[in-house]
Amino acid sequence: MSVYPDDLRYTKEHEWIRVEDGVATLGITDYAQGELGDIIFVELPRVGDKLVKGGAFGTVEAVKTVEEMYSPLSGEVLELNAELEATPELVNQEAYEGGWMVKLQIEDDSQLDELLDAASYRALIGE
Repeated sequence: MSVYPDDLRYTKEHEWIRVEDGVATLGITDYAQGELGDIIFVELPRVGDKLVKGGAFGTVEAVKTVEEMYSPLSGEVLELNAELEATPELVNQEAYEGGWMVKLQIEDDSQLDELLDAASYRALIGE
């Protein structure tokens, strides 16, 4: 069984969001990384890029597939997890810590209300 911290928000597309002081840290869930398998490459936007809620912001490449990631919120990219360039397997090993992908300045706080809590996400994936 995968792990879903209660202090995070989730999307139906299997991204997680941690919000601190108006900044959202984004990544993919433990469930998503498990379904993808061994991650070998992560493509991310650039610092300063504007993300639009629901728009693609990068890709995750695993041994057998490539999947797009979708931004759960609109805002400006403040920081990228540079460690993923050399060690993309951090997404598999530490989905909610070392495997984070993007930090985003939240443009519209009301978009947070549309995200799932941990219990709703577990129900979505049948756990």
